[in-house]
Amino acid sequence: MNHFNTELTRMGMRARQSGKRRYITGFDGIRTLAVLGVIIYHLAPSTLQGGYLGVPIFFVVSGYLITYLLIQEFDTQNHIDIIGFYGRRLKRLYPALVTMILGTTAYITLFQRSLLVNIRGTVMTNLIYGYNWFEINHGQSYFDRFSGESPFTHLWSLSIEGQFYLIWPLVVLGLLLFVHKKSQRLGILMAVAVVSAIAMAVLYSPNNPNRVYYGTDTRMFAILIGAGMAFVWPAHKLNADVGRQQRLTLDVVGGLSLLALIYLFFTMNGQAASTYRGGMFWFTVLSGILVGTVAHPGSDMNRILTNRLFSYVGKRSYGIYLYQFPVMIFYESKVNIGNHPLFHALIEVALILLVTELSYRWIENPMRHYHYGQLTGDVVRYFQQPKAHRLANTLGVVAALLFGLTAVGFVQQPAAAKPTALQQTITARQAAAKKKNAAAVKKQKALAAASSKKKHDTAVAFSKLSKANQKLAKYYYLTPDEVLNSKQTPLTAIGDSVLLDDSGDLQDVFPGAIVNGKVGRQAADMHDVIVGMAQQGQLAKNVLINIGTNGYVTPEQADDIVHAIGPDHQIFWVTAHVPTREWQNSVNNRIAKTADKYHNVHVIDWYTTAKNQPKWFVSDHVHPNNYGNRHYTSLIAKAIAQANQ
Repeated sequence: MNHFNTELTRMGMRARQSGKRRYITGFDGIRTLAVLGVIIYHLAPSTLQGGYLGVPIFFVVSGYLITYLLIQEFDTQNHIDIIGFYGRRLKRLYPALVTMILGTTAYITLFQRSLLVNIRGTVMTNLIYGYNWFEINHGQSYFDRFSGESPFTHLWSLSIEGQFYLIWPLVVLGLLLFVHKKSQRLGILMAVAVVSAIAMAVLYSPNNPNRVYYGTDTRMFAILIGAGMAFVWPAHKLNADVGRQQRLTLDVVGGLSLLALIYLFFTMNGQAASTYRGGMFWFTVLSGILVGTVAHPGSDMNRILTNRLFSYVGKRSYGIYLYQFPVMIFYESKVNIGNHPLFHALIEVALILLVTELSYRWIENPMRHYHYGQLTGDVVRYFQQPKAHRLANTLGVVAALLFGLTAVGFVQQPAAAKPTALQQTITARQAAAKKKNAAAVKKQKALAAASSKKKHDTAVAFSKLSKANQKLAKYYYLTPDEVLNSKQTPLTAIGDSVLLDDSGDLQDVFPGAIVNGKVGRQAADMHDVIVGMAQQGQLAKNVLINIGTNGYVTPEQADDIVHAIGPDHQIFWVTAHVPTREWQNSVNNRIAKTADKYHNVHVIDWYTTAKNQPKWFVSDHVHPNNYGNRHYTSLIAKAIAQANQ
């Protein structure tokens, strides 16, 4: 992935100035900030909700450096060695990519075979840099962090880079030969960039953001902005001897752009429509400004973004990006991180850095400088050295295992993902809930008509309950009062797969409950669902919310949910039990703060009730089993009965 490619900085930015060659170390700083944003976002999305924007920063840096390198080559040699350019790109990027793909495929073949779905297409499209288009048709949303994440998802951006490398030398050569004014070259590139940004805005769909998030056409504006900057702002032609006022201007503009980018890292939600309808484009423009000020030898921005830590991380940022997702997904599949997210995040970062360092020392650096034409002779000479036999044999066995396990994974790839027992259960209960919803609407009308009447005697004796209600009370650990209250309480329940999993039990206890659940639903989806149900007259006086299983809830999203329901309704918000994910505690803190803020919001603390009850859950530790659903339903019924006293 060229946006992590330090080699470009070394080759392209050692421009001749006053007889010396200059290395712009500040680009390592930009790479470091970008990769930190991506890593923090993947580890703790609630902490840095705009961290995914590190990728467009990489695109801008890549566009600038690649274009600058080609322009410099043309200026000094009056031609561009296109074949040589392709060879350097493959030597730099392919070895680590192939290693990561083989290692990851081997691991999932051995330990997580559910991820073998589409593995042949995933591997092959990554090797030809077409994975982003494959992901549009076969992958889940980039922002769905719960439902079976793929360890390859993040590689979509490498495919866009690969497509860029394929055509860009020809584009640059054409612009240099046939478009003689810099302003015209910039105009052409910016026009195409604007068209790309418009395509992102027009094609964006909140129900399926994959098309614009992964599409080459809708993401290319970032690379083009960097490339346009290289045409009008080439570092080797910029004068370091500038006046005080000009230096101050460069520093102020660069500093403000850096601060604005950091601010947007914290505030630009990846699921907001505004992000795709102009937000990401203007973020990228700011990235281009920062790149330009760092590249200018008369600015202090290069010095500001230069230090040993940034240099170390920047040089390894390609590997860090490459290996981060497999490490995170494999680690989090074995460890429940929700109760101690910071501790586990530090472990994951340490593992990522370890794997990256091994790759950098043993694969990336040696292969980048290796002359493949001498491969046969080197292999023969190597095996003629007695001391090398043991290491060579070991490496050969490792390579054979990786290729062999990948082949096994190819053969064993299922035609399609088979529904798990949990998925089959949720699907069945979702269908049953829809059938019961029609009866629940009639039940709610009857309850509303009888709302002025006394519901039941206080302190009802168990013996006075019908046999069916007695059985219900025993099964769900309810008192007679709680059973009768639930029978006479109209309820609208809106949430995700955890709610669907419990829908049968919930509608047994609350015959007047309308259940609207969806697998993978997140807080960003809730406003439109609530408004739609209100328009259909399906929003009861009591509203149960179960959201937070699949991702964090921002303050704005929580407010939108409460406002959409309205102050005349009692809102019962169930806390999240997601010990396998970082956002569990963040979601529950947000629910508590929302209840403190609004008088009609009540917390049903499922997390505290269930956190020490592993026998209540299926293997994912998140969805209750039948026994867990009894306790989940009981907790809801007791909380609503208490609030209605």
